[in-house]
Amino acid sequence: MREWANNIDRQIARWMDKYCQFLMRISLALIFIWFGALKPLGLSPEEELIKRTVYWLPPQAFLPVLGCWEFAIGVCLLYRPWLRIALLLLLIELPGTFLPLILLPDICFAKIPFGLSIEGQYDYQKLIPD
Repeated sequence: MREWANNIDRQIARWMDKYCQFLMRISLALIFIWFGALKPLGLSPEEELIKRTVYWLPPQAFLPVLGCWEFAIGVCLLYRPWLRIALLLLLIELPGTFLPLILLPDICFAKIPFGLSIEGQYDYQKLIPD
């Protein structure tokens, strides 16, 4: 019985070794395409947070550019020869992704430094000044 379980475990590990990296890349690509497409359409739940974070740029210009940038990352992740382009675009975008943690800690944290508040990032009532 134990040999049977070890055999199943080895088969699963072999399958995961062969396909998981590809499946994770496709999953990440779909997320970037989806979230990127929401921004130019004005449907992103992050819109107010982005406007408050990147306050020095006009949102009507910045949000579509950011959305297209994220969409491009997703497309490049789908096509293996463009993977290095996707990683470069992602490397450039990542510092901006962390900006709200620095510029808007009252929204991003329920308890600083480790109590991240997901609700605070998407709760528009907290984003609208009284």
